Amino acid sequence: MDNMAKPNLGSVTRLPPADVSTGDDDLDSARVEARQYLEFYNWVLSIKGEYFGYGAEGIIYVFLFEIEPGRPEVNQWIWVIVGDVPPTYIPADDAATPFEALDGYIGALEEWVEAARQGKSVAKLIPVNIDATPANAEMLAGRLRFLDERILPELKGN
Repeated sequence: MDNMAKPNLGSVTRLPPADVSTGDDDLDSARVEARQYLEFYNWVLSIKGEYFGYGAEGIIYVFLFEIEPGRPEVNQWIWVIVGDVPPTYIPADDAATPFEALDGYIGALEEWVEAARQGKSVAKLIPVNIDATPANAEMLAGRLRFLDERILPELKGN
């Protein structure tokens, strides 16, 4: 893992400072959610920069944050995905663009869905803030299918 990997900054748009509105209430709300999600982790000392990668209103938002890491093995660039899906982060070592971040997110959650369907442990998989039950797995599988079939192709074209 290359914790110095840098994302493709040409694939994102720099956001104004956190206390300045973008003019889009949904985007601003998603940004607040993404910031709060990231700030939960003790390996984030501070957020130094914020970028918008992609948004489908009310469905999914992909942000890129430049952080001051609290540990040497943590990349200073972290993708955060929020919306009508479980929030998560993807280090820039694993994704250089919003498309790669979302594609990785979908793949990681598909592993979680399969484990939950089979009643297996999800402890070592991507953290998801719902119980690992077959019913929750089916609900999440439907959302992932939508993202994979409708959102990813659109994002790839950008």
